[in-house]
Amino acid sequence: MLNPADDSLAATLPDGVLREVTPAYLEEPRGRYLGRAGLVAAPRSTDEVAAVVRACAEARVAIVPRGGGTGLVAGQVMPEGPPPLILSLERMTALRGIWPEENVLVAESGMTLQAVRDAAEAAGRLFPLSLASQGTAAIGGCLATNAGGVTALRYGTARALCLGIEAVLPDGSVVHDLKRLRKDNTGYDLRDLLIGAEGTLGIVTAASLKLVVPPPGIGTAMLQVPSPEAALTLLSLAEGRMAGGVTAFELIGGQGLAFLAEMLPEIRQPLPGAEWSVLIEVGLPEGLAPEAALEGLLVDAMERGLVTDGVIAQSGAQAAGFWHLREHIPEANRRIGAVASHDISLPLSEIAGFIRDAGERLAGEGVRINCFGHLGDGNLHYNLFPAPGRNRADYDDRRKALSQLVHQMVVDRGGSFSAEHGVGRLKTGDLARWGDPARLKAMRAIKATLDPLGIMNPGVVLSAAG
Repeated sequence: MLNPADDSLAATLPDGVLREVTPAYLEEPRGRYLGRAGLVAAPRSTDEVAAVVRACAEARVAIVPRGGGTGLVAGQVMPEGPPPLILSLERMTALRGIWPEENVLVAESGMTLQAVRDAAEAAGRLFPLSLASQGTAAIGGCLATNAGGVTALRYGTARALCLGIEAVLPDGSVVHDLKRLRKDNTGYDLRDLLIGAEGTLGIVTAASLKLVVPPPGIGTAMLQVPSPEAALTLLSLAEGRMAGGVTAFELIGGQGLAFLAEMLPEIRQPLPGAEWSVLIEVGLPEGLAPEAALEGLLVDAMERGLVTDGVIAQSGAQAAGFWHLREHIPEANRRIGAVASHDISLPLSEIAGFIRDAGERLAGEGVRINCFGHLGDGNLHYNLFPAPGRNRADYDDRRKALSQLVHQMVVDRGGSFSAEHGVGRLKTGDLARWGDPARLKAMRAIKATLDPLGIMNPGVVLSAAG
């Protein structure tokens, strides 16, 4: 049994760490959950984080770690149970060091992703993780959820971009593993265990991050394709011609463009009305002209019937406009109001069949489908919206069934119901239903060993009953 975070706990915490419990700490972006809290603590150092965790362990009080609060599966709020202590990393924003010659940067967890990218750029380097929410998302939250984003095709997810971590475990002990090494075979990798654990096994307080030298030549294009099948063949063609230079390859469905036209008409659309299009970015070595490479790809693809129209950015501003369009698809979705949103991944060879079959299966459900996402790494955002003239509340009694229908079709094709957003509270039932039994047993054993009191983000990833 857990206890509430109350005045008796407050008296044991380090001076000056408490903050007022305001609504901002209790909300999540999709508005489906409203958290609760007895206390909010915002430590200034790893030692203070450790002291707060030790105090909560002694009092058996739940801790909900919070970064930028941008997570989409409700891992940052606790709507039920004794009011927890919310542990915010908002004051731990220091850049601890940067070694451009090593391509390494060490940042505290509260530093925003944008601030990390800016620091890398100032040193002539690139931290390639890129998300629409990067101005708010904290690096600790990115690691806790193993965030993906638009460049995972080339550079990998947050896990692949992390060399080492510093973290506070549920008993208040500190793991000092901020190594700047590419190779370190010294036993179990706690870094990889804590990354993606969504704060259920400990709190990441700082991380050593991989940087890269920015590609000298960057090119961007939007290309209209006749089908998802054509888009996948185009991806293969582009990777063959660019020799590893494809940085991003985004699929955009026509429904997304229609929502943008309706909700954000000021955003210019290079290919208005396209049923399917892709946004491709390439980064090439010095001496290779990216615009010429994209022009060659466009000509080849049109001759093969893979592309019917296209626009190659002729300036940085035009390329930024293309990305501005892509990054505002979620905002248009939010304004329309989704019935159900799905962050799924599939083997590349299964994607076209899934899009076709799922569309046919959902045709009689009275929903509009906006399918878009990171096609290059198999990650789609497959979202369902009300029919014209209806709102999402009309589907409240069917939302769960519709999501299970989509997820079952994904699992049947060897895919995942959570590609980059995590499990949080939203998908614990899905994990229990479709997770491998042996893997779930091992996960529960790890949780019980590291967090025997069950104080770290209870109910996230593994259901409280599990």
